[in-house]
Amino acid sequence: MAPEAAKIITGYSDLVDRFWKKSVSTQSWKRMQLLVVFAYTLSNLVQILSDNAEVKVANSPMDDISFCSRVHCPLYGSCLNCRFPDSCTYGSTVIVDCDTSLPCARKFSIRREAKCQYCWQSDPNDYDCDPVYNCTTTSTRRYRTSCRVHQRVICKGRRSFFKNVRCNWSSGYSWSKAMILSVTLGGFGVDRFYLGLWKSAIGKLFSFGGLGAWTVVDVVLIATGYIGPADGSLYM
Repeated sequence: MAPEAAKIITGYSDLVDRFWKKSVSTQSWKRMQLLVVFAYTLSNLVQILSDNAEVKVANSPMDDISFCSRVHCPLYGSCLNCRFPDSCTYGSTVIVDCDTSLPCARKFSIRREAKCQYCWQSDPNDYDCDPVYNCTTTSTRRYRTSCRVHQRVICKGRRSFFKNVRCNWSSGYSWSKAMILSVTLGGFGVDRFYLGLWKSAIGKLFSFGGLGAWTVVDVVLIATGYIGPADGSLYM
C-alpha cells in the first residue's frame, strides 16, 4: 500500500471514530463494536465452510461411440477394438491389431502403433477433462471430474475415466479493480459488493467500514489474495 493511501485511510478512520463517539453513548458504542466483530467473524466462517464443500460427479464417465456410424472409423480410437500383446512392457511402443466397432458402417482390420499403457495413464496432453466450475479455488481439496483421451490415442481399458483435479477457473473478476475499490471506497463496502460478498458488504456499509479498521484489514486481505470472489473463482 502506498504511504499516501495509508494516510488517507488513517485520517478517514480517525474522523469517523470521533464522529461516532460524540453521537452515541458509550454503551451503544460498545454494542456497535461487538456487532461489527460478530458480522465479520460470521462472514469468514461461512466462507471457510463453503471452501470445504465437496463437488460430486454422480454419473460414471461413458465413452461415446454413437458418432462412429458417421465417420471413417479407422481414424478414431473410440471406434476401434484393439488387442495389446499380453507380454508388453508398460511405456513401450507396440504394434496392435484393431477391428472397427459395431456402429461403424464398414468393417476394417488395421494395425496401429500404440504405447503399452492404460488410458488413464496417458500423458496429460493426450486427454481432456471437463472443467469444474462449482468449486472454490482457495480450497486444497481435489475435485473429481470426467476425462477422455484424444481420438488419435490408442490405449488399454476405458477411454473415459475419472480424475481428481485442483479447482482452477475464473469468472472475470479483476484483482486490480478489487484493490482500487478497497482503497478508495472500501469504507462503504464497495469492494465486497463487487466480489459478490454482499452480506458482509452490507455490514461493512452500515458500520462505515468497521469504523476504519475493517477497511484497512480488507485492503490487506485482498492484496494477499485471502479474500476472493464469492463464487470461488480465481482473479483474472
